[in-house]
Amino acid sequence: MGEAVELQVGARVVRLSNPGKVYYPGPGYTKLDVAQYYQAVAEAVLRGLRDRPTTLQRFPDGVEGEFFYQKRAPKNTPDWLPTARIAFPSGRFADEICPGEPAAVLWAANLGCLTFHPWPVRRHDTDRPDELRLDLDPQPGTDFADAVRAAHQLREVLARYGLTGWPKTSGGRGLHVYVPIRAEWHFAEVRRCAIALGRELERLLPERVTTHWWKEERGVKVFVDYNQMARDRTIASAYSLRARPEATVSTPLSWPELDGAAPGDFTLRTVPARLAELGDPFAGMEGQAFGLEAVLELADRQERDEGLGELPYPPDHPKMPGEPPRVQPSRARKEE
Repeated sequence: MGEAVELQVGARVVRLSNPGKVYYPGPGYTKLDVAQYYQAVAEAVLRGLRDRPTTLQRFPDGVEGEFFYQKRAPKNTPDWLPTARIAFPSGRFADEICPGEPAAVLWAANLGCLTFHPWPVRRHDTDRPDELRLDLDPQPGTDFADAVRAAHQLREVLARYGLTGWPKTSGGRGLHVYVPIRAEWHFAEVRRCAIALGRELERLLPERVTTHWWKEERGVKVFVDYNQMARDRTIASAYSLRARPEATVSTPLSWPELDGAAPGDFTLRTVPARLAELGDPFAGMEGQAFGLEAVLELADRQERDEGLGELPYPPDHPKMPGEPPRVQPSRARKEE
């Protein structure tokens, strides 16, 4: 696998062990290829990681091997890499790394990290998100084009409530839309906004979009995964590699690009050149922070006028006030 190499990253030198180890067997991309990719996009990927508690999705034996999520900062975390204490739904705590410079990205890549999963909070306030993240997840029978159609309608919905969104590919068939917000609301409130916006999108596109949590109820539609805004739920960062055979990248796009895009266009090999030529569409998020007052009013109206209240949380969360039973509907009917 070759002797270790050293990569210059800003003012630091990062040591990369086993650079010849194959991480993507199909195209033959090695650990060095992964590290050089992150070296090329470090500033852009940092835009989504800087000062955020970040979980590392590590693939020490490549995409065809076992992987795990590293939530707690490893024991060998360098002293120049800050951490932040975050609270899980269980009440337990952990200190997660908070990348603040390009060397942190390469250091993680040396550990076999392919995908970065940052929290939607900053290290100085880990209870109040500063991003509203909307995940458009195509269900079986739908595809990326269906997510694109839903995203265009979502853009109009956001504008109606004074919000602007920035889209990116998930690296698979889905799309993520990010809205920078003021860090004034807790997770439950921001999640409630995700539900309200999802329901509004569902109302406008009832044959194409669903907010149903249970898979058996979703149908052939695009699911708005509102629980991505629950505490301890994260989305792959912009410019993260994904564990797919072709080494796709979760890639920010401009709104006009969506219709002509395909997830497979954005890979370890193509994204650095694209970034160098076109710049980072997510750069426009910097300095933006929208309010959620109008969306919270929408949520109140939905509950008051339509009886649309709380929706199920993920199974590892404690039972929340007003939450419906966490029982699969078909199973509930059998037990009646």
